[in-house]
Amino acid sequence: MSEKIDTLPAYEAPEKQDGFTVEEDGLKRGEVTDAFGNEEMAEIKYKTLKWWQCGLLMICESVSLGVLSLPAAVATLGLVPAIILIIGLGLLATYTGYNIGLFRERYPHIQNLADAGEILMGRFGRELFGLGQFLFCIFVMGSHLLTFRVMMNTITDHGTCSIVFSVIGMVISMVFSIPRTMKGMTWISFASFLSIFTAVMVTMIGVGVESHPGRIIEATTHHSLYTSFSAVSNIVFAYCAHVAFFGLIAEMEKPKDFTKSLCMLQVFEICLYTTAAIVVYYFVGTEVQSPALSSAGPLLKKVAYGIAIPTIVGAGVVNGHIGLKYIYFRTCHKSDLIHSRSRRSVGIWIALGLSCWLVAWVIAEAIPVFSDLNGLISALFASWFSYGLSGVYWLHLNYGQWFAGPKKIALTVLNMTIVLIGLILCVLGLYASGTAIHEDAASLSFSCSST
Repeated sequence: MSEKIDTLPAYEAPEKQDGFTVEEDGLKRGEVTDAFGNEEMAEIKYKTLKWWQCGLLMICESVSLGVLSLPAAVATLGLVPAIILIIGLGLLATYTGYNIGLFRERYPHIQNLADAGEILMGRFGRELFGLGQFLFCIFVMGSHLLTFRVMMNTITDHGTCSIVFSVIGMVISMVFSIPRTMKGMTWISFASFLSIFTAVMVTMIGVGVESHPGRIIEATTHHSLYTSFSAVSNIVFAYCAHVAFFGLIAEMEKPKDFTKSLCMLQVFEICLYTTAAIVVYYFVGTEVQSPALSSAGPLLKKVAYGIAIPTIVGAGVVNGHIGLKYIYFRTCHKSDLIHSRSRRSVGIWIALGLSCWLVAWVIAEAIPVFSDLNGLISALFASWFSYGLSGVYWLHLNYGQWFAGPKKIALTVLNMTIVLIGLILCVLGLYASGTAIHEDAASLSFSCSST
């Protein structure tokens, strides 16, 4: 993580031609060098995040539902391989996040993945990356609505049709999506952080005090390819925060402090993930459930789910905010609406938000198995956004200098390997999640049954 970009030409403010800024790669843009421009007189100001607030938002987005699938992943893979993967993929995610920070520092106009895609692949890249980021956020929103449905079924002992519970979750999430700035999400993030941490602690205590007769612990296991890689995909899903990094950096007061935020996230999540996965699996064994909160015993699992409500709702809202803001900016970037509090600007924001949450609800009902939906999200999106594309960013930044010295050669090999890892996670993950969804979810889609 010590690699600097001082070997690259110093970034200079692009010259202006006909009201556009021209980057040195020849792309003609309507954006200014800074993602949000001069906000001195703006009604809505976006560049307000301090580094710890950014770190907290990153923890909220990443350390949420992902941790709940890790003990089941350990049960599938075996204790030793799973722990190696949890720590190894976490360390790799730290490096890939650092690469994202370097790329954003080199191109400070970037506000989202679409901007990064245009740098790499022109107009086609902008549309491809922008669509990918938006779909990722929609699928994660669906995952949170599905977890809300599981939570309500657990707490109420399946008190009514599960579809009613997911609709309630959608309405609540929509209400909390009304703030338009990331700073408006900070208090939701803080509540989410305390919620998931406390819920995981309660779960670990619950599985420790409960009796689990016939408990089996396996250091290694033997399963089919699709079963094993489904578990790997759920570990990858736990490190899926990278998709939001560009947007979060763009709203920081001092973007150069991003490395502090990244370290805050990665240290916390690697420690929490490893501890929770080992403790829950050790006490429950191979019969551990996903989400892990369901393994805490008849009473404590209800307590754990109740405590986790701020995370189940809040982290979904933060992801929804990121996807919604992309569509909002695409709709309103040619006007002053993004910095306005007018009825029209608020109405557009709310209408777009309702549309996004409706699509997320359809996804949650169509794929109503928690680990299957998370595996699909991981294969389609996290494989590239958290891993593969980061290697591409580094290779782009250092184009022409890949073999400039031993250190550069080592980093070139590392980043080419990261791109290959992203490809493998995508291809095998799609095979595994597709097979799992075919076998598990068909009879449960849009069903009132408890899942």
